[in-house]
Amino acid sequence: MEHVELTADDLLLRPWRDADAPAVRAALRDPAIAQWNPQSGGPVDDEYALLWVRRRADWSGGDHVSLAITDAGGELLGSVSLHHIHHGDASIGYWTVPAARGRGVAVRAVVRLTDWAFTDLRLHRVELCHAVANPASCRVADRAGYAAEGTLRESYQYGDGRRYDEHLHARLATDR
Repeated sequence: MEHVELTADDLLLRPWRDADAPAVRAALRDPAIAQWNPQSGGPVDDEYALLWVRRRADWSGGDHVSLAITDAGGELLGSVSLHHIHHGDASIGYWTVPAARGRGVAVRAVVRLTDWAFTDLRLHRVELCHAVANPASCRVADRAGYAAEGTLRESYQYGDGRRYDEHLHARLATDR
């Protein structure tokens, strides 16, 4: 799959670069990101952050697209990714650094990547799951046009090691 850069108002969604590793290290250490976007493996150090960036930048398998969300000055604001791309379906995930929260960054990035997925990848369905205990992600899903479909009971183990119920939201290409 070819790398792309997308814009959403004042945001740039672009492929990850090695130079992003220090900002990723700091972001993944944020308690909210660590809780709702748990990382497997050891401590989030320089080496881990560089490997994380390189895995996200490698789209060669065709099963994911991961983009850094930056502002006009290049500052890292977050991440938005399509995962499990298969047979016209995918899942979307995202996080934002503390300074970007409450500014609509996640909503704009999710909307832009979803629209691109429907138009360019010809996906039919994109799902968004979040812990019921994470109301901020529920607001992102609602504002990005993802319809609530139900609750998945104790469906995912989050950063604190507990299994949480998740809300399932989705958008279809025909919803647009």
